[in-house]
Amino acid sequence: MRRPHRARFVPLTAASAVIALAVAACGTTSASTTSSTSSAKPITVGISLPLTGSFAADGQATQNGYKLWASDVNTNGGLLGRPVRLKIMDDKSNEKLVTSQYTQLITQDHVNLTLAPFSTLLTSDALPPTAKYGYALPAGSATGGLVFGAVPGSHTFHNLFSVSVPVAVDMVPFATWVTHSLPANLKQTAAYPQVDDPFADPPVQATQATLERAHVQTVYSNSAHPADPAKPAQIKTAAADVASKKPEIVVIGSVDLPTLLIFVHTFQAMHYTPKVMIAASGPDQGQAFLNTLNPANAQGIMVPDAWSGSTQNALSHVMVQDYIAKFGGTSSDINADVAEAYSAGEVLADAVTGTHSVNNAKIISYLHTLHTSLQTVQGPVKFTSIGANHAQTGFIYQWQNGQFVQVLGAAKNPATALAPKPQWSQGG
Repeated sequence: MRRPHRARFVPLTAASAVIALAVAACGTTSASTTSSTSSAKPITVGISLPLTGSFAADGQATQNGYKLWASDVNTNGGLLGRPVRLKIMDDKSNEKLVTSQYTQLITQDHVNLTLAPFSTLLTSDALPPTAKYGYALPAGSATGGLVFGAVPGSHTFHNLFSVSVPVAVDMVPFATWVTHSLPANLKQTAAYPQVDDPFADPPVQATQATLERAHVQTVYSNSAHPADPAKPAQIKTAAADVASKKPEIVVIGSVDLPTLLIFVHTFQAMHYTPKVMIAASGPDQGQAFLNTLNPANAQGIMVPDAWSGSTQNALSHVMVQDYIAKFGGTSSDINADVAEAYSAGEVLADAVTGTHSVNNAKIISYLHTLHTSLQTVQGPVKFTSIGANHAQTGFIYQWQNGQFVQVLGAAKNPATALAPKPQWSQGG
């Protein structure tokens, strides 16, 4: 999922946008668009992905992102005049397989480069073998504390380069908006209900800390004893506790749409409507969200998100058109996993062209010593010493009149944040 401290793209013509995407896909330092790569030795990129099992939908979307990136690179002359060939293995959503597959890709298949699997969890298992053999590991969707050494028992890795916004800062634009722009009568009190989840909770807890420093009174937080996401009764109890306090602001650590709906339906039953409402997950589920809630009740609900098909970024716009041409569908059908994977590929390509080699030690050094941000379809990228992207903070989207629109996180947003949220309507 997911940025004020960011370089904005100057509007481009259609032709110049295509050129820009070609350069970005192949690396911003240099990109050949004319030389033939048909007879050159391929640059092989090893990847383990959950193409089957519990993460299959995201794994397949990630694969599409990697394949689209490789196709764009090869269409525009390859890297260093050589075609890119992906070697993808199915880890079946099994952590143990991830470790063994990256070991195989490096020691038996002798791939030149590696890209990360889907998710923080699976990437945490790809890091030890890639670090052991000195391979850089650009990652699109590894944004949780587990890969940054922020979870007890976890470690930091010098070879990780996570191109997306760290989950802990997902809601920074929201917290900034509340503290600096929201009228005082809409931010006297706040509640922070959470379920027990390492990805949903950190941004909620960070937001609570920021708002408390701004003297927004906390009337409810269950961070010490979050609800079990597998036990709806616990979630409903937390929602009822929040509704009984009637805070102006509710920041929900939800893991999915069903979790969020428990809060919404409980709030409705208790005749309580927050003035401001944001959830870590659920409102980002597009038509599925509207189908279960209806547009009137969705109105005003916010969610952090790293990217959408309507993201105001010229590189993203062309990638979306490229994706539709290759895989079909519409912009709203494109999973954010696609953009995350594509961005990881862009960063790898930039490092290859920047170092004029596939030497992983040089690539790692290059990415750790960037003087300016790299540009991707998700926005600017620059890494901390532990591989987190600190060039962005995140986007905040809001449902307005049945449309999912970006309202916070950019120097100029396509829409203005709506507050207060209208009262719940009947139905949904």
